[in-house]
Amino acid sequence: MALSQLSAAGLFQPHVRGDARPVEDHRAQHRHEPAAPRCARDQGHGPGLALHPARPRLQRSDQGQVVPAGAWVQHRAEAGGPAGSAPGAPCLGSPGDGPHRRDACSAGLTSVSALIVSFNVRSHVLDTLRALYLTTGSDTEAIVIDNASSDGTAKAIQEAFPQARVIALTENVGFGRANNAGFKESHGKFVLLLNPDVMVDENCVDRLATFLAANPEAGAAGPRLVRPDGRPDLAARRAFPSPLAALYRFTGLSRLFPRSSRFNRYNLGAISPETVHEIDAGTAACLLVRRAALDKVGLFDPEFFMYGEDLDLCFRLRKGGWKIFYLPDAVAVHVKGTSTRQATQKMLYEFHRAMWIFHKKHYAPESPAIVNGGIWLAIWARWAAVSLRAWITRSSTVSP
Repeated sequence: MALSQLSAAGLFQPHVRGDARPVEDHRAQHRHEPAAPRCARDQGHGPGLALHPARPRLQRSDQGQVVPAGAWVQHRAEAGGPAGSAPGAPCLGSPGDGPHRRDACSAGLTSVSALIVSFNVRSHVLDTLRALYLTTGSDTEAIVIDNASSDGTAKAIQEAFPQARVIALTENVGFGRANNAGFKESHGKFVLLLNPDVMVDENCVDRLATFLAANPEAGAAGPRLVRPDGRPDLAARRAFPSPLAALYRFTGLSRLFPRSSRFNRYNLGAISPETVHEIDAGTAACLLVRRAALDKVGLFDPEFFMYGEDLDLCFRLRKGGWKIFYLPDAVAVHVKGTSTRQATQKMLYEFHRAMWIFHKKHYAPESPAIVNGGIWLAIWARWAAVSLRAWITRSSTVSP
């Protein structure tokens, strides 16, 4: 759902003192503590440690929609609503954090390059850029790689956000190849992989970058992702899809035993989503990666067209000695699937093709031929089943 639609429907109440509350707010019990700069508090979070009770500034509307506060405060102000933070602020944070935050947060804001791949999602990518700029200010380099959209995406971005760089490709080369093209033109110490349907909360990029700056062993960090209705996007923290993990997931055992370390290992069901912890993989929908790590392990594998390339990248990062972390106090809203709904059958095919490529690349060399054959058969049998269901129901939102 676009920013303008949610705003017009009255789904957002901006976070102005005394006016609204975060989704979860346990700060009252800590108000006797002396205040500290936000970054100073955040830098105290180490891997595996519980978070400060202050929750991310997400707002829940009367109709149940969850939206990121930082971008919406300013959006409502521009539309004539209550005022929020000024656009183009030099440092991340909520209104009132003040200019002292530039020194306190300098480590976390060292040159971030955001790469956004778009394909016929003009309104969504404009919302994504609006949220990004309103929450990061002028220190973020935004590069949009447009996969030959026919809806005027490139022109709309250039008109609305002249500070963003647009790389207009002449054909749809896929997600990985497009990101690779953008990476070669980027300059940031940290690279933010960002989908065109993700809106970052006001502290999201700040906290991810601060964490990477403070933890040199971390090659990447991902945020808590939530859907507009408040449900978690489980792809934000995953284990690698080993043959057993995939079997448990696709047979439904992971749903039957959601907290099992065995049956729901893929979605890390046994680990609390409320703590910072190491993960096998995040999702390229929103993932901050250290440039030095990418220089060592390489960019996206161009064999993946859509899906799977982020798992493959994380696998290579881990194999190269880098750690990947999940930070629940960095939050973004993921509308999800805006481009893929336009070509359901194509995307279902690419999802299952990516499953086989990943297995063939990382697990097949050490697996018996009979196991590899069975996995190949299972993947393509599943593709046939879900494709048939999508065709019969004429659905544009069948999940792979």
